[in-house]
Amino acid sequence: MSITNIIATLEKLEKMHKSLLELAIAKTEHIKQGDMEKFDQMIKNEQAHVAAINTLEQQRQSMVTDYLRAKGIALTDIPTVADVIDAASTTESADATEALIGVRERLMKVLETLKNQNDLNQKMVFNSLQMIHITLDAMRPRQQEQFNYSGADVRGQSDISKKSFTEFKA
Repeated sequence: MSITNIIATLEKLEKMHKSLLELAIAKTEHIKQGDMEKFDQMIKNEQAHVAAINTLEQQRQSMVTDYLRAKGIALTDIPTVADVIDAASTTESADATEALIGVRERLMKVLETLKNQNDLNQKMVFNSLQMIHITLDAMRPRQQEQFNYSGADVRGQSDISKKSFTEFKA
């Protein structure tokens, strides 16, 4: 397994995450405008992106595992790009190692920005839902006490129980 294949896969992952970030930014605008149809479409587009990213991530994990095994490195956990960087620093050219470090850092920046944008979207949606609940509560009529057929309170609190024995007429 070549380190250039890993770099190419990381670059594809970076590209897909940038595209996902663009969708998240567009989703923010649709939330602000209250356009739920376009918001729903953005979610569907995101799901397609996430599926493609998952496929690329599986390829990346497989390539990293193959690379580290080829270098004779025992794997204890899920292998990471940082493990490849450590292994490549002793066996690969400095240019290849720097390219790997560069694409990893760019990908991490995009992931951090995407995380922040998704957090913002989540807060905005939560706030919108709170406003909807407040509006519905304000529009909903107050619940009145429940009465039985005679007009007395269900809990047994009636006018009869409040009268003393001497107040009743025969």
